[in-house]
Amino acid sequence: SVSGGPMYFIEQGCRHVLGIATKPMAVLCAVGGILCSLGTGNMAQANSMADAVNQINIPLFGGFHIPHFAVGLFLALLVWLVIVGGIQRIGTVAAKLVPLMAGAYVVAALAVIALNYQTIPHMFRLIFQGAFTGTGATGGFIGSTFILTMRYGIARGLFSNEAGQGSAPIAHAAAKTEFPVREGLVALLEPLVDTLIICTMTALVILSTGSWTSGQMGAAMTYQAFETGLDVQFGAIQLGGAVVSFGLLLFAFSTAVTWSYYGDRCVVYLLGRRWVTPYRYLYCVFLFIGAVWAKELVWKFVDAAITIMAVPNLIALIILAPAVSRMTTKYFEMDHKPMR
Repeated sequence: SVSGGPMYFIEQGCRHVLGIATKPMAVLCAVGGILCSLGTGNMAQANSMADAVNQINIPLFGGFHIPHFAVGLFLALLVWLVIVGGIQRIGTVAAKLVPLMAGAYVVAALAVIALNYQTIPHMFRLIFQGAFTGTGATGGFIGSTFILTMRYGIARGLFSNEAGQGSAPIAHAAAKTEFPVREGLVALLEPLVDTLIICTMTALVILSTGSWTSGQMGAAMTYQAFETGLDVQFGAIQLGGAVVSFGLLLFAFSTAVTWSYYGDRCVVYLLGRRWVTPYRYLYCVFLFIGAVWAKELVWKFVDAAITIMAVPNLIALIILAPAVSRMTTKYFEMDHKPMR
């Protein structure tokens, strides 16, 4: 059992650099980590998935739409079976399906973009105009200004890749590597893939299909965009919408399982191992709550939780930056030497 992450490098690393006790800041970060696990990796996932699955029309049952509470119960039970019941086979199956589903999502997005390739220059122009002129209000929120747009974009960008939040180091700390800098270089790929590539593709799909003016938000807007842009039927299944719905099911499940581990490590740091099992039960309850709560309420909780975790982590990164720079320089000097 390996534990690592911001609470440890804040307490030990920052104390070594500053020469003063930094545990209070580490405790605050761990508390933020628990809140983030209940919000970022939990409620937001369940809420987005419930929104997307609710869009599915089931003709066999007279056009029945799956209600949010049913999606929440299903996801909570599935995650409970893995993190509390110890049924690792479900997690193993999901680990194999997620890359396939991610590939299907990318292919579907590229197909929609290819079908609307003439509009790509206009879409990028629309993105920049919306950011600097306030027209972004149509696509997301009322009263948009540049500052509000930037704050909203930073918040969602942070949610998409967790850069600076302090959660990813908990996972990377468990990796077996001879050189910590090498693991850091691997971590640098996450914002590139998640935000710059995948999120840009999703944005182009939403803009090119006109779904951004539909009044929908979040997963429902993405669902509509893919349904419009990839209007292919396989029996009763609409291909574009199915990719989003089933993709979100797998992504939300795998993310929820991962974040339960992040929360576990924070609980162990603060309270010890005996509190891990009660935390896991609470975690599954919050999955259900996230599915049935209003979207605006869920995202306000997520934004607040991210702030509590990110602020002490960012302060620690500034304090430790000189040490990290020295280690990185040393690694590249060593790594570039010719092999004998």
